Amino acid sequence: MPEAWLPPDVGPGIALRPWRGDDLDALLEHANDEQVSRGTSDRFPFPYTREDGIAFLAGDVVDLTAPVFAITLDGRAVGGIGLRTFAGERAVGAEFGYWLGSRHWGRGIMTEVVAAFAPWAMVALDLQRLQATVLDFNHASARVLEKNGFIEEGVLRRAVLKRGRLHDLRMYARLRG
Repeated sequence: MPEAWLPPDVGPGIALRPWRGDDLDALLEHANDEQVSRGTSDRFPFPYTREDGIAFLAGDVVDLTAPVFAITLDGRAVGGIGLRTFAGERAVGAEFGYWLGSRHWGRGIMTEVVAAFAPWAMVALDLQRLQATVLDFNHASARVLEKNGFIEEGVLRRAVLKRGRLHDLRMYARLRG
């Protein structure tokens, strides 16, 4: 990982760091939760098995050489955040996503994480645009983005089939400067 991709500081007790092999048990504890997976892409399955965790930590699900970090509370992984840069003429932008174990919801943790991660990512990767999509029912995730200066740019109607139901996908973005 390039030195510029060392994760930003978040706050007391909350940190970002690269995923490690010894995160497997914590990953399984928090990822194997239907409430968590319902708001994420299908790359994040439910049930979340030991094999899923091993594949993720091996870099077989997402590119772990990209800025993809574990969110830790007091040193223990409880969620994740990462981004994927675009290519070609769209290389000025990236899309990011995040998740947090449900027992930690409603405490402002993800708002703090995004507050540290978004500006850091834009500078570290020289991005002009950082975007995220949110399923229509995930009001808490939309609020995290809004609190961090992301603007809703539109709705992709009936864009996602998740667990047998069609959902709209809300597009948020934050621009540099």
